[in-house]
Amino acid sequence: MLTDTACKNFTCPADKARARLSDSGGLYLEAAPSGSRRWFWKYYFAGKEKRLALGAYPDVTLKAARAARDDARREQQQGVDPAAQRQLSKLRARGDDSRRFEAVAREFHKAQAPSWSTQYAERWLERMEKDLFPWIGKLELDQVTAPTLLSVLRKVEGRGAMETAHTLRQTAGQVFRYGIATGRCERNPAPDLHGALRPMNVKHMAAVLEPTKAGELMRAIYEYPGQPATRAALQLSALLFQRPANIRMMEWAELDLAAGMWTIPAAKMKRKVAGKVNGRPHFVPLATQAVEVLEGLKPLTGHGTYVFPSLITGERPMSENTVNTALRRMGFGQSEMTAHGFRSMARTIIAERLPGIAVDVIEAQLAHGKSGPLGMAYDRAEYMDQRRALMQTWADYLDRLRVGAEVVQLRSA
Repeated sequence: MLTDTACKNFTCPADKARARLSDSGGLYLEAAPSGSRRWFWKYYFAGKEKRLALGAYPDVTLKAARAARDDARREQQQGVDPAAQRQLSKLRARGDDSRRFEAVAREFHKAQAPSWSTQYAERWLERMEKDLFPWIGKLELDQVTAPTLLSVLRKVEGRGAMETAHTLRQTAGQVFRYGIATGRCERNPAPDLHGALRPMNVKHMAAVLEPTKAGELMRAIYEYPGQPATRAALQLSALLFQRPANIRMMEWAELDLAAGMWTIPAAKMKRKVAGKVNGRPHFVPLATQAVEVLEGLKPLTGHGTYVFPSLITGERPMSENTVNTALRRMGFGQSEMTAHGFRSMARTIIAERLPGIAVDVIEAQLAHGKSGPLGMAYDRAEYMDQRRALMQTWADYLDRLRVGAEVVQLRSA
């Protein structure tokens, strides 16, 4: 057992980093070469050794340190980790500003933005600043109840932005979960609103899904009277069915026409930041028809960086509206076909009309992520041989549709 005199005379030898003077029940006084002395209580919680700082000596006397140890021990006996409880108390003692919805949301955004794409991070904050911060930004998290949050989301519904209202419910839930983790609130009201908002009608990208109509589309593309580069972009959109942004930003350096391969860098793919930085490139096998289109275009644009350069300046790729505008000129309305619709057209017709092609092969060619949190980590199948065969089969099938000679598969009786 320690005495006041022992504590007063206790110092750390110059040749040691620290020294300890033990009392009973895990309490000890620790001295540093600098002359500082601090009280600690050593205890065990959930099978792990931990320690709790009780203050500096002589500001905290021996008697006060023992009383603090006893208080902490009672918390431990009640199943509460004293160190964790101390941290929670500090968080709750912060000023009101740090507990307000806007402050917590901005803190969460700052922590997560590095792992998000720039566009998503900007859009996330823009939605908050426009629709949530003006109404609940100054409220502490615990003051935002389910009815309060619903009343704000109803304002968004009122202007017809149904998808935004549902998105805001999810993003608000992210803020509340972060608030719970950091000790700023105790519950998340967002899940209570499940079913309270009006249903959101998902609008799919318009796409040609019938073979006969696809044949009409292909004939219109090959007869397109506009710019040769635009016609080639339309042809490759159909033949390769990659995302419109990847098509228009295709670079000659990414193409190996002799090997029949287009390698899209990971940084250009639709992925999270980590996937763009550390992920594998996406390989797109080129059918002979795709190679022919590219070889025909090379004398026109092969001297520059982009396969489809802007008509204004070759330093940028073509506009994101170029393919859609061309489709309108060919007579395909916005409700019939879009640049993104070539992906749906290929996915649907291949699955329904080209037998023997596994769904996993089609999905790999579309660069769709594997389902489940571990899908991409453990399933790294490339299916390259099957994908080469798929792309050639699809290109040949489009040729048959274009000339009106679709081969219909008949089931045996």
